[in-house]
Amino acid sequence: MSRVFVIDTNHQPLDPVHPGHARLLLKAGQAAVYRRFPFTLILKRAVERPRLPPLRLKIDPGSQMTGLAVVNDVSGEVVWAAELTHRGGQIKQRLDQRRAARRSRRQRKTRYRQPRFSNRRRRTGKLPPSLESRVCNVLTWVRRLIRLCPVSAISQELVRFDTQALESADIEGVEYQQGQLVGYEVREYVLFKWNHQCAYCDARGVPLELDHIQPHSKHGTDRVSNLTLACHACNQRKGDQDIRAFLREERDMATDKCVA
Repeated sequence: MSRVFVIDTNHQPLDPVHPGHARLLLKAGQAAVYRRFPFTLILKRAVERPRLPPLRLKIDPGSQMTGLAVVNDVSGEVVWAAELTHRGGQIKQRLDQRRAARRSRRQRKTRYRQPRFSNRRRRTGKLPPSLESRVCNVLTWVRRLIRLCPVSAISQELVRFDTQALESADIEGVEYQQGQLVGYEVREYVLFKWNHQCAYCDARGVPLELDHIQPHSKHGTDRVSNLTLACHACNQRKGDQDIRAFLREERDMATDKCVA
């Protein structure tokens, strides 16, 4: 059960109290509600030299949700905990809508606007809007909790995944240092991975092009796992179609040829 934050009349943070104690303070008229969330009481008197416990704010960052917990360092008791939901997905969606609206101007019969793409540059050190929103949300709540309870230390969980060790637990030495793409450029790696043939029609001995399995227009990335090989004809037919729809269309065409 989360405890209730308490501050005195000078807005000095005090030791959080049990919800039952908070109800008694409100019933006796010794305190008033200062904030609804996180629920905080403000005393109607000042407290001289309060005894403050060593509280630590722990942060577990995530892309969609960040966990916050205030823990007593001595007893290990969780004083308060909450989950902070980020708006990164909504921000990216709104930016995509704005980008689509601006691009649609080329198809509208509106007044002529000079191109301004050459002078648009991202400032050095500037974060993407979705990531900047996440950082600002966490900082806002950290400052808010510091004002409401006597936080003496802050800890943040740092997690690093070793993808090579996950795929092969016995890897070591030079193989571990070199990684998976040693000696290969991305194109050479994709050619070797797909055996120098088109992934859609199995054509060999023709010029092959790099193709995105999940198109950029449908939020596909440039990672090697999203790249494949395609001849020029298959690449043009696929365009920005979804891979499932394209393969279904290719299968239907092959069936029609067999029936004919």
